[in-house]
Amino acid sequence: MTKRNLYLNTTPVDEALNIYMEEVKKVMDVKYEQIPVVDGLHRVTKEAVYAKYCSPLFNASAMDGIAVIAERTYGATEVNPVELIEGEDFVVVDTGDPIRHPFNAVIMAEDIMETESGKVRILCSANPWQHIRPIGEDIVAGEMILPSSHKIRPIDIGVLLSAGILDLNVVKRAEVAIFPTGTEIIEPSSVPQEGDIIESNSRMFENMVTVLGGMAHRFPTIEDDYDKIKSKISEAVDLYDVIIVNAGSSAGREDYTVDILRELGQVIVHGVAIKPGKPVILAIVKGKPVIGLPGYPVSAYIGFENFVKPVLAMLNETGGGSRSVIEAVISKRLVSSLKHKEYVRVKVGQVEGKVVAAPLARGAGAAMSLVRADGFCVIEQNCEGIEAGETVKVELYKDREEIDNTLVLIGSHDLILDVMADMMPNLYRKKHVSSTHVGSMGGLMALKRKEAHMAPIHLLDEQTGEYNASYVRRLFKEPMALIKGVQRVQGLMVKKGNPLGIYSIEDLIGHRYVNRQRGAGTRILFDYKLKTLGIRPEDISGYDREATTHMALAALIQSDSADAGLGIQSAAKAMGLDFVEIGVEEYDFAIPVKYLDLPLVETFMAILKSDEWKRRLEELGGYACEQSGTYYLL
Repeated sequence: MTKRNLYLNTTPVDEALNIYMEEVKKVMDVKYEQIPVVDGLHRVTKEAVYAKYCSPLFNASAMDGIAVIAERTYGATEVNPVELIEGEDFVVVDTGDPIRHPFNAVIMAEDIMETESGKVRILCSANPWQHIRPIGEDIVAGEMILPSSHKIRPIDIGVLLSAGILDLNVVKRAEVAIFPTGTEIIEPSSVPQEGDIIESNSRMFENMVTVLGGMAHRFPTIEDDYDKIKSKISEAVDLYDVIIVNAGSSAGREDYTVDILRELGQVIVHGVAIKPGKPVILAIVKGKPVIGLPGYPVSAYIGFENFVKPVLAMLNETGGGSRSVIEAVISKRLVSSLKHKEYVRVKVGQVEGKVVAAPLARGAGAAMSLVRADGFCVIEQNCEGIEAGETVKVELYKDREEIDNTLVLIGSHDLILDVMADMMPNLYRKKHVSSTHVGSMGGLMALKRKEAHMAPIHLLDEQTGEYNASYVRRLFKEPMALIKGVQRVQGLMVKKGNPLGIYSIEDLIGHRYVNRQRGAGTRILFDYKLKTLGIRPEDISGYDREATTHMALAALIQSDSADAGLGIQSAAKAMGLDFVEIGVEEYDFAIPVKYLDLPLVETFMAILKSDEWKRRLEELGGYACEQSGTYYLL
């Protein structure tokens, strides 16, 4: 009588998977390759990708109309219109056209009246830089476009190309060999006779592998012959990354797979406590995962989902799961037109069990907001908007597990936040950092509303000269702490070679300045410097012109759209600008004491203390980090 492969004990599914994945990790060999960006859909980045060019590359009109010198429109009203002369006071522009000096504003076509040839009449004055997309509004050369271990989406490809990236390094697709077995198995093209079974599982596996980012290689059915099956598996482990053997995994007289795998390598698990799908074989042969799946289609599918999918996710460095819809609290008021159904891009995180959605840029040209987004919040047509604190539905781009394992930062911008976002998942799998840039004061307000775990801040107290602590003490009643971040150099960013001779705040008078947004720590520092020097804001040309990040500010100067701006040394270095040091400031992280013991926060502080962190900051330039990762109570 032929021996059967009877197994009396089965392993629980989670236990079987954990045991097997630990063995796979020991032998796993993730491979990389360089590919054209246009072929990058669904591929996973090896390392962080940085922009080569700005987008827009120049100051561009956001409307069809005329480009004007704003100052020449002042005083225009319906009773006192202003007449402008083409070529002297204005030039005609279409959406996307460059705006060149001395023109600094755009008036929409529908807001002008043509009088006689070459002249127009306007009834309302124009504000400087209205309806103009500044250089680097969407993408700034030198900023991180995508982090490492990022699965590339269609919008990512568009942004990469806009940023001048043509090739990138990605994880090589895991190559999967699929072997159907069974003497009774026939191809779908054959006419079945009694006892024949049409083979279909392998075609299902092919497509499942493709969806998961692998490369499937399906082979013809092998008859139930020990030596033939053994020969094919032995050859395959030398050529492919994963091998699937379908059928022959159970207790039948001709179910040879488990004995063959024991002869060729190590069987980790045979039989799992799942119904249907019990006769699964999990093995390692010559350092390659070999998985035997049952022949019944439903059992085969369940076995694949539970065991092949996690192995491919590990080898391809991708996550599994379908897109889900969750409920979240919107972090700020959203006003919307009654005419449209609007899709608002949001960052999503969980704070104290509450899922919070923070809206990103809503402009039609802000493609990077799609890259940064965790999902969409939809404002339906005929709705005027959503109030802050309301519950909304969010369609997620990411797995809910990733959202739950994300440290949420809202506050001041700095390049080191991109470094942290890149390092966290690289060093600690399944842990992530999300940062939204609203300025230091905006970050503290978000923290007060329990919409973030911590707020990056650099706020100078004019009375004491102290950074950060006094602001936090005044705003919060609950116990708070400051995690020390970095000391960073603030100064004036100017063109290469400093052709205008700008060496101090006083030298800004008479030149074109670009400021940071209200509530930003850099703006507060600049106001403090002006006050101590007795300089009025109105004496600074461009005081009211705002950039929302240091990199965007640097891009405006690099493109000759401004002469100077106050910002950080690392941004000046990244954009090839000269830098005039003004002072050193403290860039720290305000955090409620109750969050200090969260695993995500402990990981964050560990990275701040690491040698790799110090090395990355040295590359950026302009930082000191002797106290990084320490904290003190307020």
